[in-house]
Amino acid sequence: MKKSIVKRIAIIVTGLSVCCCLNGCNNNNNGINNAFGNNSNDETESASRDVFAMDTYMTVTAYGKGCETAVDEAIDEINRIDELLSVSNEDSEVYILNESGSEIVSDDTKKLIEASLDLYEKSAGAYDITIYPLMVKWGFTTGSYKVPSKDELSTLLKNVDAGKIEFDKESGFVSLPNGMQIDLGAIAKGYTSQRIMQIYENNGIDCGLVSLGGNIQAYGKKYDDSLWKIAIENPKDTADYIGVIQVEDKAVITSGGYERFFEEDGEVYHHIIDPKTGYPAKSGLSSVTIVSDDGMYADGLSTTLFVMGKEEAVKLWKQSEYDFEMVLVTDEGDIYITDGLKDSFSSEYEYEVIE
Repeated sequence: MKKSIVKRIAIIVTGLSVCCCLNGCNNNNNGINNAFGNNSNDETESASRDVFAMDTYMTVTAYGKGCETAVDEAIDEINRIDELLSVSNEDSEVYILNESGSEIVSDDTKKLIEASLDLYEKSAGAYDITIYPLMVKWGFTTGSYKVPSKDELSTLLKNVDAGKIEFDKESGFVSLPNGMQIDLGAIAKGYTSQRIMQIYENNGIDCGLVSLGGNIQAYGKKYDDSLWKIAIENPKDTADYIGVIQVEDKAVITSGGYERFFEEDGEVYHHIIDPKTGYPAKSGLSSVTIVSDDGMYADGLSTTLFVMGKEEAVKLWKQSEYDFEMVLVTDEGDIYITDGLKDSFSSEYEYEVIE
């Protein structure tokens, strides 16, 4: 292990847990600001659109020939996936599955369930899509927050176990035990950003960026051939940042207990539920940022490792087949980055490199 301190980098507050500092791109995007000036060629074709979907604001931006078409297709894809996976839309596959208990699902839903069950197995249950009834009981799906009783949680926990889902990945048949319901929200935005990367490639754009409620995924480098600068919010002070990661063709996705929470009787309860206890996870981590080529797994892993805690997160990083890097911030404010980020991460704070 080693520690280092690097110089402060000036950045603009955006209010997102992960934000992007754009150099050479327009700065009219929701939640995305140009902190270093606009150096793009005035003749560069660009397109950007905002949309509200999956209960969050999203921005899709593309540069180069074909950018308008790429952005239009990306927005259509966001809305399509939202309609497919919504837990409240009565026509969605997830809603129908939760109500009926069994269904043959489409390829998209099949991929997400397959990935979710893989994460469930590799994390020893730290990632579990069957916690949806717990999220409802806590009020995180409705905004009507309350602390459930121990008896209520004990009853609901009997149906929290993704290992009991019957799933045939060939046919797409899914069957849930009586009383079990699922939510793919912890992996859906990452899957969506990954799909948009394919849309960008198909349309031959030069570069692009998507911000899906703070989930950032970059396509290529910036138009001036420099790297994208992604700032990571400080969990203890959301007007500050713990550092900046420079990337190309990467997803940078953060999960943290400070993102959505409520307070009751002097205690703070956040929205990342530990499937084993039914309570908000107390793992000693305040945020986890995943950097990966694959937005879907980055999304799922950020939640998974937050629940697992530092020691288990490091073990999974070292031993698993997943190709990712991570930034961990503890409840005490200590910052850890994995070895693969030491040349791309910079911070004004002291941090330790995990090797």
